[in-house]
Amino acid sequence: MDAPRVLISRQRIAQRVEELGRQVTRDLAPALADDPTQRIVLMPILTGALIFTADLVRHIPHQMNIRCVTISSYPGTATSSQGATIQGGIPTDLGGAHVLIIDDILDSGRTLGLLKRLIAAQHPASLRIAVLLSKHKAAGRDEHVEVDYVGFEIEDEFVIGYGLDYDGYYRNMPDIVVLPPQPARYLC
Repeated sequence: MDAPRVLISRQRIAQRVEELGRQVTRDLAPALADDPTQRIVLMPILTGALIFTADLVRHIPHQMNIRCVTISSYPGTATSSQGATIQGGIPTDLGGAHVLIIDDILDSGRTLGLLKRLIAAQHPASLRIAVLLSKHKAAGRDEHVEVDYVGFEIEDEFVIGYGLDYDGYYRNMPDIVVLPPQPARYLC
């Protein structure tokens, strides 16, 4: 049995997440210098962005709220987006806040596009998006979404680990790996 192909090691992930945290902190600094009481709201998309968010917030030294949203686009064993479905409420008190949407992967663009529109309608002070991975799509995305922070650009492969799953499993793998042909045979 061959080991899964590691695409991004845990060491590279840790280094890049720290860099992203510094970028977010720098970008928020001017608004907070003018008014330190400004609200910062991080909005991870569950469940895939959970681990990325947990590591990222440790590198953002500001008071913040974390308001999770659950949106499904890869149900079960699907390896391509099935469309974004909100599975819970979107916070409705984001007006005037500095909002950072955090997702594990930018693939079709539908999930982030939907959430961005819903939050923008509340008129936040700023709205930014951070993704751990952005897939290179030769044919283009279903929806174009501007992303402010990208951890890594990857080819159009199905990946698991570091929060990304296949049928609800493999999120706990510390590296990002390409989904093996027979994923049920691999242990984390």
